[in-house]
Amino acid sequence: MTLVLRTGDDRHAEHVMDVVRSGVHESASDVVTQSWSRCLNEYRLHPDKAREPAVISRAALEERRERQADVIDCARYEMTTLYQQLADADSAVVLTDIDGVIVHMVSSTEFAAEMGPLGLRPGGMWSETEAGTNGMGTCLAAAAPISVRREDHFFTHFTQLTCSAVPVFDPSGHIAAVLDVSSRSSMMQQHLLVLLGMTARMIENRLIDRRFRNAHPLHFHSRPEFVYTLHEGKLAVGDDGRILAANRSALFQLGLQSVDEIRSRHIEDLFQTSLEDMLRRSTQSSFHPIVTFRANAALRFFAVARRPATESDLPSPATPSIAGTLPATTVPRLAPRSAQARPAAQPPTFKDARLAAHFETARRVIVRQTPVLLCGETGAGKEVFARAVHEASPHAGGAFVAINCASLPETLIESELFGYRAGAFTGAQRTGRRGKILQADGGTLFLDEIADMPLDLQARLLRVLDERQVTPLGTEETHAVDFQLISASHQRLPELVREGRFREDLYYRLAGIELLLPALRERSDRRELIRGVLEAEGGRGSTLSAEAERMLMDYAWPGNIRQLRHVLRTAAALADGDTIASAHLPSLQDSAAVAPTMQAAVSTAPLALTSHVTTMPAVPPAGPPAHASADHPPPPFKLNPIQANERQVLLQMLEQHRWNVSNVAKVLDVSRNTLYRKLHKLHIEISHPE
Repeated sequence: MTLVLRTGDDRHAEHVMDVVRSGVHESASDVVTQSWSRCLNEYRLHPDKAREPAVISRAALEERRERQADVIDCARYEMTTLYQQLADADSAVVLTDIDGVIVHMVSSTEFAAEMGPLGLRPGGMWSETEAGTNGMGTCLAAAAPISVRREDHFFTHFTQLTCSAVPVFDPSGHIAAVLDVSSRSSMMQQHLLVLLGMTARMIENRLIDRRFRNAHPLHFHSRPEFVYTLHEGKLAVGDDGRILAANRSALFQLGLQSVDEIRSRHIEDLFQTSLEDMLRRSTQSSFHPIVTFRANAALRFFAVARRPATESDLPSPATPSIAGTLPATTVPRLAPRSAQARPAAQPPTFKDARLAAHFETARRVIVRQTPVLLCGETGAGKEVFARAVHEASPHAGGAFVAINCASLPETLIESELFGYRAGAFTGAQRTGRRGKILQADGGTLFLDEIADMPLDLQARLLRVLDERQVTPLGTEETHAVDFQLISASHQRLPELVREGRFREDLYYRLAGIELLLPALRERSDRRELIRGVLEAEGGRGSTLSAEAERMLMDYAWPGNIRQLRHVLRTAAALADGDTIASAHLPSLQDSAAVAPTMQAAVSTAPLALTSHVTTMPAVPPAGPPAHASADHPPPPFKLNPIQANERQVLLQMLEQHRWNVSNVAKVLDVSRNTLYRKLHKLHIEISHPE
């Protein structure tokens, strides 16, 4: 009797053939076994018969890269970003064309050298007909995302790999490429498919911009906070209002199945507006999302339309020879995104003379990468202004990355700014995280409420600004960065410098030029702004009575544009389609008694809760408030003048709202937790039940 020992390869091959012959593959949900069946029965492959990896010649690869130049150019940066997020040296991020040929790859040198003999390198052919069941080839065959773990591969010599892949669609809705991550990991890692899907969407959006340079980009979503994000719907619209292309999010939100259902239709077929109207209103709102409605439906969307950038200002597609010479086995240091992506659309027009002058000044200085420091009251529109400056800058093609230094706990600011490697600290994400500074590479970094940054982190930020390099937490690796810096604060930084609460050297590094944005009550275009915000919040046709408009014009607006938006949004809801009257402005009526004193006092001591808090007027500290003597005695320690004013104003607001903290938080536009922290800091005890 002879004892035959079967190897793992033999067992894998037997398992594949047994599954196919048993008919288990007929289950419509089992993509892997269906692929095994195709490999065995249609392609006449055998799982344990090793084949030489199919790799095309360099000339053929260059020809394919030339055909895929725009796809590769749009994918290169996103692939590098994804690879850095994975933080796994034993992995590769791969892009194939529609035939399964690898046209671009990002990996470590060591992993690429080990995987090269298997064909995992540029020019390698990974269609099912050549490589059997695998992430790239099976994704193409199934036209759907797929994860192929080790033993899911058809050929035994690929069972050391785990591959996850998603299709990348072109603006016509056809598959243009496959994005894949191949690694030695034995885990399924379902979240990897999510990351791949997000990266594919970014590539698809870039591809729309690149192939429709002369079209009007239109961004929209049912929720305003998702406009300008990965989740937004995106359309490319011709001068005549006809739709030329749409991303998958746009189709989903509009209830459509394919690009063919939307191509060549007019904007008026989808929304209750025209292209010119959207462009006009978007410009008036400084490209803040405006309200529009679905045609023949009550669905509300928030949208922004822009004029196309001129073709002469746009970068040319990546030259095939350059794309071909990029090291496929290393993570490349990319050129700034400002040199890769499209520039801004037509900049907004500011009708207020001071604001327009500041905008023109900012446009001039940022050409030389001069840091810009924006000052002004909370809610005055510093972030909107900063975004407009970004869109008019040479870095407009890159990302606009905003971080609020006041809204993050001190323990998180460092990791948010600089990022960290996997396992850098307790609670860190398993895959690590890219910091905001790295995300802003090639774009604009906007640091809001910079005065609230802790002193020790100010030193690290200063070093980054001087050296233009960032080192994530838990690593010794440095990454070169190139970004435009814009900072903002409602506090007076020179005063903080004198008090020792802000570094003097950092202040001079931030304030290449310092611009003071006017408060709403100081703007000469206040009437036009009120009407524009009303149209954005209430829709076309919303009107104001003469008395209501007078109240809005006379009000001091301590919370500035943010407060105006909330007031008009509430008024539009209360009016329910009718003309907005004074009765629909209850918050202004409640404040009528103190309104005359606000304008004179508001500039003396702004209330510093967070950047999301409405700035309240300072009240002359002539003794404690009336209600502080009994239930609320003076604090047990001496407050500085600003804190004393904050405390008195908050006590006044609490009394006005009958000590309902939820209502006060809504008026201030902050969370209850934020307000409770501020009350505790100012020694205001909440004893009244809500």
